[in-house]
Amino acid sequence: MPISDYLRALRAKVGTDLLHVPSVTALIFDDQGRVLLVRHSNGGVWVTPGGAVDPDEAPQDAIVREVWEETGLSVEPVHLCGVYGGPEFRVQYANGDVVSYVITAFECRLVGGELKVDDDEVTEARWLAPEDLGTVRLSAWARVALPKLVRGTRQTWIPTVRWRPPAE
Repeated sequence: MPISDYLRALRAKVGTDLLHVPSVTALIFDDQGRVLLVRHSNGGVWVTPGGAVDPDEAPQDAIVREVWEETGLSVEPVHLCGVYGGPEFRVQYANGDVVSYVITAFECRLVGGELKVDDDEVTEARWLAPEDLGTVRLSAWARVALPKLVRGTRQTWIPTVRWRPPAE
């Protein structure tokens, strides 16, 4: 599983301990309204293309880079779908690394390229209709967020607030 030089250097200092990492993900729809999912080599789960934001990198640039690296497609972010985190967004990798992601989700317009997986992070890519999301093994965060994000309303989805101030 490739990681950036920044995360590699950080991992050299903290080992496999939990890291809190900003990341991005792309909702890319085809002309039939299907969403692009990729199957990650870590655990074989399906997610939308995306990954970590590098230091000093803008999220909108990170999503264009990540989609290109994982799928060979060129995209343009057109809509902010929301920012998500929580226990469903924690991943433990095969090497023991633990990451809690905060994901900025963008809807992106396809502008070019040819769909091909990188065979390192991503082993397969598939266009799925929203009603077919249950036919693949989605990651924990995708099970929570994707059904709401692909419903076609083009509105930002804000998850239910779980934290409340203590009663006085």
